[in-house]
Amino acid sequence: MKFIVSSSYFLKQLQVLQGVINNSNTLPILDNFLFELNKNTLKVSASDLETTMSAVLEVNSSNTGVIAVPAKLLLETLKTFAEQPLTFTVLDNNTIEINSNSGSYALAYAKGEEFPKPVELEDPSNTIVPADVLSTAISKTIFAAGNDDLRPVMSGVFFQFATTGLTFVATDAHKLVKYARTDVTSAQKAEFIMPKKPLNILKGILATSNSEITIEYNDANASFKFDNYKLTCRLIDGKYPNYEAVIPKENPNRLIMNRTELLSSVKRVAIFSNKTTHQIRLKIAGNELNISAEDIDFSNKAEERLNCDYQGDDIQIGFNSKFLTEMLTNLQADEVQIEMSLPNRAGILTPIDGLDEGETVTMLVMPVMLNN
Repeated sequence: MKFIVSSSYFLKQLQVLQGVINNSNTLPILDNFLFELNKNTLKVSASDLETTMSAVLEVNSSNTGVIAVPAKLLLETLKTFAEQPLTFTVLDNNTIEINSNSGSYALAYAKGEEFPKPVELEDPSNTIVPADVLSTAISKTIFAAGNDDLRPVMSGVFFQFATTGLTFVATDAHKLVKYARTDVTSAQKAEFIMPKKPLNILKGILATSNSEITIEYNDANASFKFDNYKLTCRLIDGKYPNYEAVIPKENPNRLIMNRTELLSSVKRVAIFSNKTTHQIRLKIAGNELNISAEDIDFSNKAEERLNCDYQGDDIQIGFNSKFLTEMLTNLQADEVQIEMSLPNRAGILTPIDGLDEGETVTMLVMPVMLNN
């Protein structure tokens, strides 16, 4: 088995697949890339049993064969080469030799048959989504997903496909983000919960891709096919909470403000907040927004006054500044709107501008109790 490939092209493709490999694997074979050579195409796969990703690469060869190559060692070696053709040759003594312009390097490989087989989806449904739509949906929602192992359904992003549009939701019970598109639809209705790890891998690649993604799914698994990649992962099992029920419908108090001005103010005032609760207080009266924070234990306090466009009753409400900062950072709008009803009901943050036709973003943040 022998093939020739460009060093930089090879490195770029393997670095994408590297995201799948865990730092500590229970099965040693999972520390390897699986190479499946078939003449001029080399299929390289990486897996952690839950997620498997493969890329089909063009190489120069007339051979066929299957082996598993140590991922870390190979990547560290490839990173050091300037752009040049590399020749990979499998030798009889269970090693694969890499020949460059300046030398040769041999590393031990494992049998390809030991590598776990990827899941084949039985009778899947499918939906086609443009790369930029999926990339935006992931980056707008994933930060709001939880990390609680006791509530696995909330540690992923909920995908809802319908004939009227697509909806993506993430929540950790303190904050919630709903991203919806009516300009992309699905032929059939479907709902499933995607884990964070494969989504983070996809987010990284899709940002630079402009292709269409074919998403196939059944009750247990989902696969994403685009360009020369295919990612298959196990879905999170369980029923997603009824998120619509927690979004308050009646919100008579509306604040409209410049996003960057509000974000800078929240960030500054938050420095003086309690390091455990990160609590900041929003006091709105007339067209003035007063943002304050206090850490009684260290006698630290800060207060800022901003002009705003406000309609509604005077209100005082407390929020966790970390959640508010994350949400405001995640929006691209110039102006944002915060809708509130009562100090103990969630606030709803939405962008006023900067959205495409058919795109909506709704962010919900739970208040924290103020000690008056």
